[in-house]
Amino acid sequence: MTTGIFTGKLVRLIVPDLNTDPQRTAAWSQDSEYMRLYDINLVMVLSPQSEKEDLEKRVSRNVWFMIQALSTGQVIGEVSLGGIDYPAGNAWLGIGIGNRDFWGKGCGSDAVRLMLNFGFREMNLRRVSLSVAEYNERALRVYEKLGFVVEGRCRKTILRFGRRWDKIMMGLLREEWEAQQPDVGDKG
Repeated sequence: MTTGIFTGKLVRLIVPDLNTDPQRTAAWSQDSEYMRLYDINLVMVLSPQSEKEDLEKRVSRNVWFMIQALSTGQVIGEVSLGGIDYPAGNAWLGIGIGNRDFWGKGCGSDAVRLMLNFGFREMNLRRVSLSVAEYNERALRVYEKLGFVVEGRCRKTILRFGRRWDKIMMGLLREEWEAQQPDVGDKG
């Protein structure tokens, strides 16, 4: 059975559009809850111009896609593999669902599955890492369900909501991911 590399059950990964996506991601940056979940750095409202410059840099250095919902055709988020160390086969996963209408509906999980499939099967990665804030319990559950393992904590490194939180480091090895795949023998 051959499946599409960039199309899942709920979403499709598409190439960023440097003319329209910066306005979209800048609008998402105005949602402080989204920004607190998306990034552990200082929450900032971003301009379309700064987002365009940042997106140009991200696309040139990383494997970066926008997430499009199959049900509506809307662009709802972004997903990437960055910090890629090709000789060692390591990369860092990043994801954000900026459109709140699609939170908790499985679109983020589907996008991560597609990105992991691309990373392990097409890029020949050996390991994918990520970091997530301790308070982002929904993301932690999703990552664990997808096979990521907690590998460590940077204790009390994040300041949010007037208190300190841990940054949790997680990783997924290729052999762990392959053990979960029903069609691992079919590289088609």
